[in-house]
Parts: sequence; structure tokens; C-alpha cells
Amino acid sequence: VQFVEFGGGVVKPGGSLNLSCAASGIDLKYYGVGWFRQAPGKQREGISYISHNDGVRYYIDSVKGRFTISRDNAKNTVYLQMSRLEPEDTAVYVCGLCEDWEDSEEIPTLNPRGVDYWGTGTLVNVSA
Repeated sequence: VQFVEFGGGVVKPGGSLNLSCAASGIDLKYYGVGWFRQAPGKQREGISYISHNDGVRYYIDSVKGRFTISRDNAKNTVYLQMSRLEPEDTAVYVCGLCEDWEDSEEIPTLNPRGVDYWGTGTLVNVSA
């Protein structure tokens, strides 16, 4: 199982970026997927989640209203659209999957310790 993230970069405060998480070795249509981020000197945190059939979308408060998670199961890809970016959003963004998220409509705790598969990450740098 592999995940590869795309779309990171340098953006000014207030700007936007669109991240992609492409999976191989697993059929994402059966699994929920989470987006996580790790800022410099901080622990990795879960920020958003989408269930296998897009029936559930979850965001932490700090990104709610600014970030949108979506998926295209035909492309085996999950997306994260980020707008109104703030310097505090600077981090490595990583997608992750826990096998317990198969066919589930429940919102998981997004504890990084529970993730079975990680992507390689993409750096988002919000700087003036």
C-alpha cells in the first residue's frame, strides 16, 4: 500500500492550495481516509476525514470553513482544498488510512498512532 501526496508549495497568507493523495495497492472505495499535518516542532495532528462513500466529512475547528476534503474513488484519490491559508497552517501534510475505517460511517479520533498506512507528505509553507 502506498500513498503519494501532491500539491504543496509556498503560498502567501490568504492564498489557496489544493492537495491530492493518490493511493496504490489498495482500493480506497472501501476505506475512509484522513488528512494529517505536522508543523515544525509539533506533533502530528489529524485535521480532516472523509468516509469511504463520502457520507461523512469531518474537520477540526481550526480548519473548518477554510478546508474542504473530497474524494474520487474512480481515481483512487482523496483531495484537500485549502483556502484562506494562515502562517499557522505551515506544516507537512500527510494522508493516512486505518484499516478500521473500512465501510465505517463513524468519525474516528484521528489519532496518528492508529494509522496503518502513511503517505510521504507534502510541504505547505504559508509565508509573506
